Amino acid sequence: MATLSVWKFDSTGGAQQAEDLLVTLQKQELIQVHDAAIVAWEEGKKGPKTKQANNLTAAGALGGTFWGLLFGLLFFVPLLGAAVGAAAGALMGSMGDVGIDDDFIASVKAKVTPGTSALFAMTSGAVEDRVKSAFADAGLKPELIATNLSTEQEQKLREAMDA
Repeated sequence: MATLSVWKFDSTGGAQQAEDLLVTLQKQELIQVHDAAIVAWEEGKKGPKTKQANNLTAAGALGGTFWGLLFGLLFFVPLLGAAVGAAAGALMGSMGDVGIDDDFIASVKAKVTPGTSALFAMTSGAVEDRVKSAFADAGLKPELIATNLSTEQEQKLREAMDA
């Protein structure tokens, strides 16, 4: 089962460092990255910059349309007006099936702010202890802000990353 997770970093470059680490971990077959994207929001900017991590993704990845719609819902919907808002509501219904619900959206919106970055990753097959240790060795201390894991799975993941 693939998991969509959002990891927040307290710098605009943290998510890029994490993506670089995921490339290495994937080459070592310690994690399978199905798709990923980065959001980096520089201080003083109106909105974040986004980038799909094309160097990580396998065939059958979610694609730019998925990320574009998700990031539109997260960061731009209030600017688009009521007609688009209704379409976004319908889209949210279908995204809820993969764990992207109102709570997911609200959590990401509240935490990805100017001066931060976030890595959005659809992954599976992680060798958890090795991935955890690689993040720790790199000095990366991300905050898990959203995932479609079960509550029990999410708690275990939080504990592993906080250790």
